[in-house]
Amino acid sequence: MILETERLLLRKPRMNDWKDIVDGCNDLETARYVLPMPYPYKKKHAVSWIRKCKSDWSKKVKETMPFFIELKDVKKVIGAIDLTHINIRDRVCQTGSWIHRNFRKQGYITEAKIAVNEYAFNKLKMRKMETGVFDINEASRATQESVGYRYEGRRIKSKKCLATGKIHDELLFGMMKSDWKKMLPKLKAKLRHKIMKLDLNKG
Repeated sequence: MILETERLLLRKPRMNDWKDIVDGCNDLETARYVLPMPYPYKKKHAVSWIRKCKSDWSKKVKETMPFFIELKDVKKVIGAIDLTHINIRDRVCQTGSWIHRNFRKQGYITEAKIAVNEYAFNKLKMRKMETGVFDINEASRATQESVGYRYEGRRIKSKKCLATGKIHDELLFGMMKSDWKKMLPKLKAKLRHKIMKLDLNKG
């Protein structure tokens, strides 16, 4: 299973990805916003997580589909994005993501979200996608809203961050397929403009 975009491959995990995973996750500024991510993040954590991801993919009925985000031009895993709690009966699933701090603000998460959301809505036939973020994660909240998720509520003191031990409110967001279809053309145009701008700056 591979979802390919202009700059990315969203693919199943490989055991030899562990170095890239440690490189991205062994960073408190990343781990403090990701619920199950420990800190410091070591090889044993990466290997254990990759094995779990591979197990998720091996199941006949998949409730979780974790995609590793590989940057094509350097063949490096720079993050991950997943579909979880896939409910075929209700046609609802959840999603979450993280990205290496050195690759932020370049449109990679938006690019990955477009591919995964399209897969969820069009291939898995989901009618709604949901996501949650810590209340302190303003950047993630802005990202969710920028791709079409709507704020739906707050769970008070419901999530404990593994990396810091702190307890946070969780902000809940949701997006219907109809809203996604309206948002997609604008989102693609905005991403294309960003990529072109980045390419000009490189030149």
